[in-house]
Amino acid sequence: MAESHFRPKYISFDVYGTLINFDIDPTTRRLLNGRLPEEQWPAFKKQFRGYRFDEVLGDYKPYEQILQDSFDRVCRRWGIGPTPGAGAEFADAVRGWVAHDDVPAPLKLMGDNYKLVALSNADTSFLDISIPKLGADFHAVLTAEQAQAYKPRYQAFEYMLDTLNAKPEEFLHISSHTRYDMHPMHDMGFRNLWLLDRGYDPITGGYDYNTVESLDEINKHLGL
Repeated sequence: MAESHFRPKYISFDVYGTLINFDIDPTTRRLLNGRLPEEQWPAFKKQFRGYRFDEVLGDYKPYEQILQDSFDRVCRRWGIGPTPGAGAEFADAVRGWVAHDDVPAPLKLMGDNYKLVALSNADTSFLDISIPKLGADFHAVLTAEQAQAYKPRYQAFEYMLDTLNAKPEEFLHISSHTRYDMHPMHDMGFRNLWLLDRGYDPITGGYDYNTVESLDEINKHLGL
């Protein structure tokens, strides 16, 4: 557990999944339109998530294209034909997602006492819609579009450090994703890392992050 007297200069966040409910399943099922047997859905869902991760490891392209290409690739693996316009439909869904119910109150308390920073794997236009739904003031909202790179690429985190003229030790970072945030940030020297466990990733050892189930737990750690 991180030391309780530590007062970070910034509290940084992943956004989609961590603060905003990543509710992609209904749109995925609708786009499949009965082309996949129900018993194969869990495996398809897992592989689609993997392809989304693989797509962000390359050169930057708009988030809508990430969604289109990852869906086309997983569908091709399952013998399902392409779905033109899928990326646009996923993008519309993302813009409609709302905050997790357990986020606004504790996040506002954090924002009243610390500088909040969002570092999100999406384009700026998505965050322009999503951030106001969180009910807290953010010092900075940084995006993959601005960084020209998606997490887990180091370039995304370097963009945050360079933009804020900050060092890794000045942050407390909160995410629900180990592969996108915890693993690369640990390797880059970030040490005050907090996994808000929403069941996306298995808990992994060796990366020195704290695991909690609510933002309230982190506020308690911060003495709020």
